[in-house]
Amino acid sequence: MKRFFNTRDTIVTESLDGFLRSAAGQHLCRLDGYPDTCVIMQREPDRTQVSIISGGGSGHEPAHAGFVGRGMLTAAVCGALFASPCVDAIVAAILATTGEAGCLLVVKNYTGDRLNFGLAAERARTMGKQVEVVIIGDDIALPDSTTPRGVAGTVLAHKLAGYGSAQGWDLARIADFLRMAAKRMRTIGLALEDCNPYEPGRGSRLTADQAELGLGIHGEPGAQRIALASANDLMHRAAATLEASLPANAGDSRHALLLNNLGCVPEVEMTLLLESFSHVPLARHVSHIIGPASLMTALDMNGFSLTLIELDDTIRQALEAPVQPHAWPGIAPLDAPAIVPMPEMPDPFPYKPTRNATMAGLLERGADVLVANEAPLNELDGKIGDGDAGSTFAGAARDIIAAIDRLPMDDPHQLMTTIGNILTQHAGGSSGVLFAIMFSAAGRSEQPWQQALRDGLAHMMECGGARPGDRTMIDALYPALETLADGGTLRQAAQAARKGADSTTTMNSARAGRAAYVPSEHVRNVPDPGAEAVARLLEGLSEG
Repeated sequence: MKRFFNTRDTIVTESLDGFLRSAAGQHLCRLDGYPDTCVIMQREPDRTQVSIISGGGSGHEPAHAGFVGRGMLTAAVCGALFASPCVDAIVAAILATTGEAGCLLVVKNYTGDRLNFGLAAERARTMGKQVEVVIIGDDIALPDSTTPRGVAGTVLAHKLAGYGSAQGWDLARIADFLRMAAKRMRTIGLALEDCNPYEPGRGSRLTADQAELGLGIHGEPGAQRIALASANDLMHRAAATLEASLPANAGDSRHALLLNNLGCVPEVEMTLLLESFSHVPLARHVSHIIGPASLMTALDMNGFSLTLIELDDTIRQALEAPVQPHAWPGIAPLDAPAIVPMPEMPDPFPYKPTRNATMAGLLERGADVLVANEAPLNELDGKIGDGDAGSTFAGAARDIIAAIDRLPMDDPHQLMTTIGNILTQHAGGSSGVLFAIMFSAAGRSEQPWQQALRDGLAHMMECGGARPGDRTMIDALYPALETLADGGTLRQAAQAARKGADSTTTMNSARAGRAAYVPSEHVRNVPDPGAEAVARLLEGLSEG
C-alpha cells in the first residue's frame, strides 16, 4: 500500500506537530523534548484536579493525543509506532501536569506499557508525587488469557477518568471508579485485512476470501480466521462472540456500545455496520451507542471493533458529559431511525394502462439488451469514470419493465411521459435524470412521436449543456433521433447511433460529462459509455 510519509523515524513527531497546528490541537501544547519525549498536554492544566495521563505506541490515532483536553486526558505520552514510550517521557508528563491532587496513569495491558508506565510511577512517587496506575484489559478475543489486551475500551477509560477529575474527585476515588468500570468493559475486533506498520514489501496474511476475528491493534494474528461473508453475517459473528463473554446475569443490565473504526473502513460502511448491529441478538442489551468513529485505530487496518460497557447512573453520566477533545464522538441512545411521512407526490402513472403487443415487445427487448450489457458497460465506464454506467442503464430498464402492466402503451406521448416519471422516481446518476428530462419533454410535445423525441433531446441538451462532438451519449442519440425524425427506419437510426458512438473513440478530449474531468490521455481510444449504451440498445431493437 502506498503511504504519505517522509521517513519512518520522523512519522510520529511530524504528525504530532501537524496535529498541534490543526483546529483540534489549538488548546494543546507539547513538551520540548523531541524526539525521545513526545508529550502532548493541555496548555493550562488545572493542577488542583487529578492529572489523567495515558499513552502508548503511536499508530492508534486519534488515541491518545486526540483525547487530551478538558474532561478527558491532561496529557498523552506518545511512543514510536506500536512501541511504548520511554520511562523518562512518562515521568516528564507527570511532572509537567501534576499538582497536589496527584496523577492517574491509564495504561493498556501490554508488557511494554505496563513496565514503562509502572517504573515511571515509582520514580514519580520518589519525587513526592501521588500516582495511581489503572491497567485496562478489555479484549476478550482470547478468553483463557490471564493478561487480556487493552484495546478500544481504553478510550472509555480516558472519558471516565477525565469525568472524575473534572468533578473534583480525589485520586483514590477516580482510581476505584475506573477499576470498577474496567471490569465492565469487553471488546472484540474483526478485520478483513491486517495493518502495515510502514514495512516495505509486507503482504497480508489473509487471503481474498478470509477475515479475522479477535486480532490485536498492532496486527497480532486473530483468534480465528473465518470465511469472508456479508456485513450482516460478519457483524453477527463478532456480536455473538462478544455476547458469549457476558456474565450469566447480564439479561437485565443495560450497556453502551462503542463501534470503533480500526483504520480504513469507509464511513458509509461503518454506519452500515451499526445498522447491522441493531439487528443482532446482543442489541437487546444495548441502550446507547458511541460512534461509529475512529477512536483506537491500527494504522490502515480494514476492520472494526465492538466494545461493551455495562452502565450504571454514574458511568452513563460520565460518558454523556461534554468534553473539549474533538475526537470524542459523543454518546446517544440506540433508537430506531426517525421517520416522517412522505409528502403527497404526483402520481407517476396518471394515465390508464393500455396493452400493445408490439410496444411491449420493444420495451422488453430493449430491457434485455441493457441488462445483458450491464457488466461490459460498467467495465468500459471504469476506464474513464466511476464504473456504474451499465448499472444505471440496466437499473432504469428493470424499473420500466417492473411497471410494464401500468404503462399506457397505445399512446406514445402518454407512454413517454410515464417513462419520464419512472426515471425521475428511480433512476440515478446524470444519465438517468437526462433521459427523464428527454422523455418528459417529448411527452409534452405536440409533434408526432419521432419529432417529439427530437424535441425532448433538444431540451436534454439545453439542460445538460452537452452538444454533438462533446464526447457524450449525445453523439449517438442526436444522429439516431434525427434519422427517426426525418422518416428513417429503426435500423437506420441504429446505424447512425453506432457511427456516432464510434466517433467518440477518436475524440481527444471531452467537453461535457464525467470524461470532461479526466485527462485526455485516459479517454483516448475509449468510446463514451453512454454513447455505446445508446448504440447497443438501438442495435438490439433493430435486430428484433
